[in-house]
Amino acid sequence: MRLLHWIIDFAFGCHHKLSSVVTIKKRTYQICIECGQEFPYSWELMRPVGSYVANPRARHADPVVI
Repeated sequence: MRLLHWIIDFAFGCHHKLSSVVTIKKRTYQICIECGQEFPYSWELMRPVGSYVANPRARHADPVVI
């Protein structure tokens, strides 16, 4: 069932066009310009890490792991 959800989300979901890196109150992240999901960012790895922080305005209710 998880594979089916991933296939549907990949085909019809947001493909996450990320903004520049933002740091506010010692929290560093990027925001998807299209759906508003927040992705934690690591300066050490120079890329988004982990899963997103839920945004009430985001289209997806289930977290998508990167």
